[in-house]
Amino acid sequence: MPVEHVPADTGADKIHEILRRDACIIIDGLGSTELLDRVEAEMAPHEQANHFGPEEFTGVCTKRTGALVARSPAARELVMHPTILDTTKQLLHDAANFHLHLTQIISIGPGETAQPIHRDQWAFDFFPFPTGYEVQCNTLWAITDFTDENGATRVIPGSHEFEDKLRLDHDQTEPAEMEKGSVLLYTGAIYHGGGANRSDAVRKGVNITYARAWLTQEENQFLAVPHEVARELPKELLALLGYAPAAYALNYYRDLEPAITAIHPRRSGRGF
Repeated sequence: MPVEHVPADTGADKIHEILRRDACIIIDGLGSTELLDRVEAEMAPHEQANHFGPEEFTGVCTKRTGALVARSPAARELVMHPTILDTTKQLLHDAANFHLHLTQIISIGPGETAQPIHRDQWAFDFFPFPTGYEVQCNTLWAITDFTDENGATRVIPGSHEFEDKLRLDHDQTEPAEMEKGSVLLYTGAIYHGGGANRSDAVRKGVNITYARAWLTQEENQFLAVPHEVARELPKELLALLGYAPAAYALNYYRDLEPAITAIHPRRSGRGF
């Protein structure tokens, strides 16, 4: 079953409906090509200084370059996209809060082999979350076109209902092909993996993931975003970075103060 595509003006209710059904969906043209170009340009020096992965899973011809909130002002617009946040809120509706889990540009170079099929939620120490209990909402924004040939992410629609810890093959997957500016949404429970890049060009996308706020972030945002940068960010983005309460009695600072007082001492009280 191929990945379903919807236009950019599709409402969060419909997007969430498909995401719950298939665990993946592509929204065509949700991000402007100009915005994606800005992200790419701002991250270019960091990508150039980065190294390829050390093994098959991260990719020996793949670069994963993070800390986008600190390094790329343009990427903050993707992080805060209202359609994505509204959909995430619906998917994780029974969580008191959700936060930013990771940010990175994934650049799959020519000659890269297919990534092993996996679930992203295995990052939580392979905890067997109950079927139907979603803990993540993931996005992959296309900086370049995603094609079967250049390593488009491979997904198995509906596999969020499969048993856990299965070993699956790429011939069971579908390529999430999409044009630059489009975005693939997928849950932490879907079986997927990066495709093999059989082309002569780099396949590049922006991976931004959100998770229930009581779960540890894959990318430590408190270290990725220095305090001097965080002090200049809007409150809504700070909340996503992890400065808001994760749930009742979770994530306070010192004497039951909100964590935000660590960078904004003038703020006081339990509210964010």
